[in-house]
Amino acid sequence: MPLSVGDQLGHYKILSMIGKGGMGEVYRAIDSKLERDVAIKVLPEAVASDPERLARFEREARVLASLNHPGIASIYGVEDRALVMELVPGPTLADRIAQGLFPAEEALDILLQIAEAFEYAHEKGIVHRDLKPANIKIDPEDKVKILDFGLAKAFADPMAGASDDPTNSPTVTLGGTIAGTILGTAAYMAPEQARGKKVDKRADIWAFGVVVWEMLTGERLFKGETTVEVLGKVLEQRPDLDRVPEKFRKLLARCLDRNVKDRLRDIGEARFLLEEPAAQQAGAPTPQPSASRFGWIPWAAAAVAIFAAAATSWIAYRATRPAELKPLVRLDVDLGSDVSLASPSGSSSVILSPDGTRLVYIGSVARGDRRLFTRKLDQPKATELPGTEGASSPFFSPDGQWVGFFGRGKLGKISVEGGAVVPLTDANGSTGSSWGEDGNIVHGIVLRGLFRVPDAGGNLAPLLEVSNGELGLLAPQILPRGKAVLFAAFPSAPNPDTNTIDVLSLSDRRRKTVVRGGMSARYLAASTGMGYLLYANKTTLFAVPFDLDKLQTRGTALPVLDDVKFGSGSFESQFDVSRNGTLVYRKAGGASDTPLRTIQWLDATGKGQPLVAQPAGYAAAHLSPDGKRLAAEVLESGRGIQVYDLQRETWSKLTFDHGLYYYPIWNPDGRYVVFGSLTGLLWTRADGSGQPQPLSPGKGRQLWPSYSPDGKRVAYVEVGGQSSSLYQIWTVPVEQNGAGLKAGTPQQFLKSQFNDNQPAFSPDGKWLAYQSDSSGKTEVYVRAFPDNGGLWKISTNGGTAPVWSRGAHELLYQTGDQIMGVSYSVKGDAFVPDKSRVWTTKAGGTLADLSQDGKHAVVLSSVDAPEAPTAEHEVVLIENFLDELRRKVPLSEK
Repeated sequence: MPLSVGDQLGHYKILSMIGKGGMGEVYRAIDSKLERDVAIKVLPEAVASDPERLARFEREARVLASLNHPGIASIYGVEDRALVMELVPGPTLADRIAQGLFPAEEALDILLQIAEAFEYAHEKGIVHRDLKPANIKIDPEDKVKILDFGLAKAFADPMAGASDDPTNSPTVTLGGTIAGTILGTAAYMAPEQARGKKVDKRADIWAFGVVVWEMLTGERLFKGETTVEVLGKVLEQRPDLDRVPEKFRKLLARCLDRNVKDRLRDIGEARFLLEEPAAQQAGAPTPQPSASRFGWIPWAAAAVAIFAAAATSWIAYRATRPAELKPLVRLDVDLGSDVSLASPSGSSSVILSPDGTRLVYIGSVARGDRRLFTRKLDQPKATELPGTEGASSPFFSPDGQWVGFFGRGKLGKISVEGGAVVPLTDANGSTGSSWGEDGNIVHGIVLRGLFRVPDAGGNLAPLLEVSNGELGLLAPQILPRGKAVLFAAFPSAPNPDTNTIDVLSLSDRRRKTVVRGGMSARYLAASTGMGYLLYANKTTLFAVPFDLDKLQTRGTALPVLDDVKFGSGSFESQFDVSRNGTLVYRKAGGASDTPLRTIQWLDATGKGQPLVAQPAGYAAAHLSPDGKRLAAEVLESGRGIQVYDLQRETWSKLTFDHGLYYYPIWNPDGRYVVFGSLTGLLWTRADGSGQPQPLSPGKGRQLWPSYSPDGKRVAYVEVGGQSSSLYQIWTVPVEQNGAGLKAGTPQQFLKSQFNDNQPAFSPDGKWLAYQSDSSGKTEVYVRAFPDNGGLWKISTNGGTAPVWSRGAHELLYQTGDQIMGVSYSVKGDAFVPDKSRVWTTKAGGTLADLSQDGKHAVVLSSVDAPEAPTAEHEVVLIENFLDELRRKVPLSEK
C-alpha cells in the first residue's frame, strides 16, 4: 500500500517518505487530532494481505504499545494496515559510528541508556530480536531511543516458527536487491538465532555486545562479502578482545559467549559491568574485599586443582575429536525475475561447480529457447553462455573452468567465462554426463547405456550397455580416484520405487546394485575412502554412508530433505552437491513439475475459445477424423495418452502405467490410436478396450507418427536406433484386420546428415512435410511421397510443426508466436507453394492440429500455475551440508 505526499490515512496526513526496509515503508505524517508529528510504517504486503497474520500482528502491536520507557520509541496504534509510531528526530547510532570513534565517556553514556531500556523491556517479557545500530536513534539531547522493539516477532510468519531442529536454519535471499539489508541483520544475529533455534533475551544480549564492539572499534565485528560468509563468522569467529579497552573486555566476553548457557543471563548484569568503568572514570574508589572474604581460598585452590585435571583431559579429548562441525546455512537464490528455469528433464537443471562458488542452470528469457546461464555466488547477476540454445544435462569440468552440455544432437563444452562452444562428439540423446580427472567424459544415452569420450573430443566408446529392457542409465558420476561410475538405472516401467542406484567398476566392468528405490545418485566424500551416497525418491533426499573402497553402503539410509523437485516425466531429482559439501536444489511444491497448458481453438484473427478449458500437462494433441474427439499426450506421473470427447466433455485414459508415450494420432477410420514411445510405435483401440500393443518395435525412440490418408502407411521419426544420433524419418506399411493393426518392414524415407523430424502426410498422401535443420536453422520443407528427389523449402525465417489443412490446399506451420500459412498447387510432379503469409500473429502457444474446415487451429497454450513461486524462491543453496550429514548420519567404521 504505497502512499504519496498529501494522502490521508485516518486522521494522519502524509508529509514525506522517511525510508523503506525489510519491514515496510516509513512515512512522516501529522496527527490532526493531537497536532503532533508521527512515523507511519506501512505493513508489508505479506502481512497486510493475510488476515491471520494481520490479526496476529495487531495482537503483538497492542502488547508492544504497552512499553512505556523514555529509551524506547512508543507505538501509538495500528491504522488501516499501518503502524503509527513515535517520530524520533536525530541520527541513528549507525550514522554516528560512521563519523568516527566514540569518546569513552560518550560511549558509556549511550550504552548505559541502551542497557536500561532493554532491562525494562525484558522485565516485561519482550525481546527485541533485531538490535543493531540502525535501530538506535540519538536525539539532539543525546538521549537514546530504541526503534522497532519486538517488531521482528510481530512481522514473523507464524508458520515459520523457530525450532531446535538444526535444519530449520534462517532462510535469507541470495540476491542483489536486498542483500545489504540482510547482511546488516545477519551481522548482529546471535549464534542460536542464526541456527534457527528458539531465542530469548540472551539473543539481545549478544547483539548488545556486537554493538558495544562496533562503537569502541568503529568497525563491524562480523564482516563478509556474502550472507553465508557473515553468518559463518557469527558462528565461528572468536572476537579479538585485545582490540577494545581493557575495562570493556569482561563485558564483551560475557555478552559474546557462544554458549548461550554461559552468556550473561540479564541485561541488568551488563549494566553493572558498564557502571564499574563509569565509576572508575568518575574517580570513585573500586570496592576491595574485606579480610573475612579470604576464607574461600583453600576451597578455591582445590577447585583449581580439579579444574586443571579436567582441562588436561579436555585438551587430550580435543586432540582426538573431529574438527568442530559448522552449522547449516540455507539461502534462497535469486536467479532474476526475467529468467524461467527449465522444466525438470534428465539430470538436474541447476548444478554447482566443484568448489561450490558458481552456479550453472538451464533457463529461458521471455519463453525463448532454453540456454545455459552462470552466476558466481558472490556476484549479484547471472550471465548467459552464448551458443548454448537448446542445452540440457549440464556438467562441470573437474577444475570448474568448463561446462559440458548436450544440445541439438551434440555433446559440447564452453568456458564458464563464455566464448565459443567446442563440439566434442555427436550424441543421440542424453541421460547425463560426468567429467573425470583423467580427461575422459562419461556420457549416458537413452536406451543405449554409458559411453566414454575424451574431453578434447572424439568418438564415443561403449562403456556399459542397458540390459533387461532398461530405458536408460541416468545421471552418471565418476567417483573419486576414477575407478568406478555411479548411476541410476531406469527400468522399462519407470517407477521411483523400482529404480536402482548401481555402480560400475571400471577395472573389471562389473556392475552391482547398491540401493533399490532411488534415483539421481551423487557421492560426497567425507574422508579418505568414506563418504555419503545421496539419492532421491520423488521429493525426498536420502543419505547413507558409502565405502568407496568396497563400493557398498554401510548402515541405514536416512531422509535429510523432503522438498526436492523431481521430474514427473523422467523421475529425475533436481539437486547437485559440490566437493566442499555445499548442496543446491530446486524446491518441490511450488512451480509445477509439469508445464500447465490449455487446449483451445484459435481463428485467423487471433481470437481463441476453449476446446479443453481445464489446464493440465498437455504436450501434444490430435483431432479424430470426424472432429468429435481429441487424443492428447498428458504429462502426469509419466507421459500418458488420453482421449477427450468434445460433446460429452469427458476424458478416458488409453495408457495406465507410468510409461513415457508421445504424440498420439488417429488411423483414418478413427478406430485406433497410434503413438510413440522409447522402444517403438504402439497402437491401441480408441475406445479404451484392450492394452497397447507394439506396432513397429525398434532399438531407438520412435516419435511423431503420421498416417497416410489411405491408412496403409505410417511415417515416423526414429532416434537412437539405426539412425544413431540424428532424428531421421522412416515409414512402415500397416495392415488393419479384425485383431487390430500389423506393421511390415520399416523403410528409411530420407537419409541425411541432419535432424529431420515431425513428418506430416498431405491429405492426398502424395507429399510429406517435415522440419529440418539442414540449413543451420530449423525450417519446413516438402518432398514427394515416395521421394523422387524434389525438395521445396516452405518457411523463410524458421519454421516448425507443419500441419496440412484437410479441406483446402494450404499448409500451416509456426514461426515464433506466429502461425504462418502457405497455399499451394500441384503441376505434374512439382509442388508449387505460394509466398508464406501470416495466418495469425497471436498464436499464444504451440500449433498442434487444424479443424476439418481449416478455419480453426488447435493450440496448446501455456498458463501460469497460480501457486508458482518466483525463480528466486525455487532454488535453495545449503552451506555446510556435509557437516549436517556428519551430525545426522554418522559414518560407520570400516
